[in-house]
Amino acid sequence: MRKNNISRGLLLSTCIATAIASLSAQAAHVPAGTKLAPVQEISRGNGSEVASIDPHKVEGVPASNVIRDLLEGLVNQDGEGNIVPGVAKSWETKDNKTFIFHLRKDAKWSNGDPVTADDFVYSFERAVDPNTASPYAWYLEISNIINAADIIAGKKDKSTLGVKAIDAHTFQVKLDKPTSYFVKMMAHTTVKPVHKATVEKWGNKWTRPEHFVGNGAYVPETWVVNERLVLKRNPKYWDDAHTVINKVTYLPIESQVSEMNRFLAGEMDFTYELPVEHFKRLKKEHPESVSVTGYLCNYYYDFNNKQKPFDDVRVRKALSYAIDRDIIAKAIMGQGEKPAYFFTPEITAGFNPTMPAYGKMTQKERNKKAKELLAEAGFSKQNPLSFSVIYNTSDNHKKVATAIQSMWKRTLGVNVQLENQEWKTFITKRREGDYQVARDAWCGDYNEASTFLSLLQSNNTANNAKYNSKEYDDTMLHAMLSTSESERTKLYDDAEKLLARDMPVAPIYQYVKSRLVSPQVGGYPAHNAEDKIYTKDLYIKAK
Repeated sequence: MRKNNISRGLLLSTCIATAIASLSAQAAHVPAGTKLAPVQEISRGNGSEVASIDPHKVEGVPASNVIRDLLEGLVNQDGEGNIVPGVAKSWETKDNKTFIFHLRKDAKWSNGDPVTADDFVYSFERAVDPNTASPYAWYLEISNIINAADIIAGKKDKSTLGVKAIDAHTFQVKLDKPTSYFVKMMAHTTVKPVHKATVEKWGNKWTRPEHFVGNGAYVPETWVVNERLVLKRNPKYWDDAHTVINKVTYLPIESQVSEMNRFLAGEMDFTYELPVEHFKRLKKEHPESVSVTGYLCNYYYDFNNKQKPFDDVRVRKALSYAIDRDIIAKAIMGQGEKPAYFFTPEITAGFNPTMPAYGKMTQKERNKKAKELLAEAGFSKQNPLSFSVIYNTSDNHKKVATAIQSMWKRTLGVNVQLENQEWKTFITKRREGDYQVARDAWCGDYNEASTFLSLLQSNNTANNAKYNSKEYDDTMLHAMLSTSESERTKLYDDAEKLLARDMPVAPIYQYVKSRLVSPQVGGYPAHNAEDKIYTKDLYIKAK
């Protein structure tokens, strides 16, 4: 179990949660004796231009990074990945089905309005409302909130969702089944609140800097699309007294080499990623700036299970087996990534997977089996398999795609066309199934195996592979209904075995998070497995 695993006792005790609030406030202080730089501003790489800063309209990591600064949910995470109070100063449950959150009376929106339980009721209902068309509406369904599934399906009105404002500062959530890790799930982007009056007045334009009203430590100041998004401090934030950074600039730089160069030129405080081909040099020449940490993320390729020939498990297995994961993880990436033969990363709390049979083979044996499977499916030199792979713009994604393209050609005689796409176009095509094979990755929304395995359930709108297996769905349903940790662990292992059998996706490697971080940045959360960084907890040290 990792440090960021939460015991059930924490969820059951208001007293402990309140104590954590006190510890969190102490942690927000800069360590005694630290000399701060005169200018407290941070510039950070963010990979891609964000699709939106509306928490109910986004699904990517870059947008979540920004929203974490702009909006505060019921709970946050600390630098170790532990759940700490956010707008909720404490919480309690007696049965892991009804959760009561006690909200801070000093929490305010950036326009001065109080943050109330009604704001959370409105926001949770908005997230599941089919009219919102949230790409993450399913998250409230897998959170097991009463009626979420029926509301998303259009069978019930959003007002029937299992949420209630008991009074202005008491928010109740009722689940249809016990969920011991529910509070962990409340640190996610999709369950952050929005300001009802602002949303209703401005519609889709409410996220413009001149209209935006938020309850986080920052508000947007300037947004130049594909150039920069600048946030400034929100003086109305309840914990503004412990906030040090006055301004944070997010830079949407898709090239890791460009990011590196700007960092080395002193134009950035930390990057989104590292260019893999420069990793060894950077570690040698700038060891004080290279940060490599465990990361709750997987990297995989989706096969479009609804499109021929990828509706044939033999084709999917052949392509998956022919990927030399050791080369991808250790030579192409080479920063500590691990080859992946199951879908859930091993860093996940309480996850104990059984290595599937194909993971125990040598690569030579996998290649031999891959050739046999592809031949059985009717492909040969005379009838070669041809298809396209889409991936979003990124130096690192291109390197991986090019390497896999070469492996497939050399081992199987497969003809592959690589298609690089801009982020917004890419995620739309992938979500709608307008592709044959697509690059994909998933970063855990909470530290428990279901955050990965639920992704491939047939009712999950983020199931980009369009995998549909009643056996898999039933296994996951039983796992998530179980109140026994040992039973859940076994069922999660069973689910992984079904994925190895059906191969709807090809797991490729388990992430680490590597980036360049200036030694001047204080408070950087080097042990947060989900890479949740809150600018309010950072500061710049004097040189």
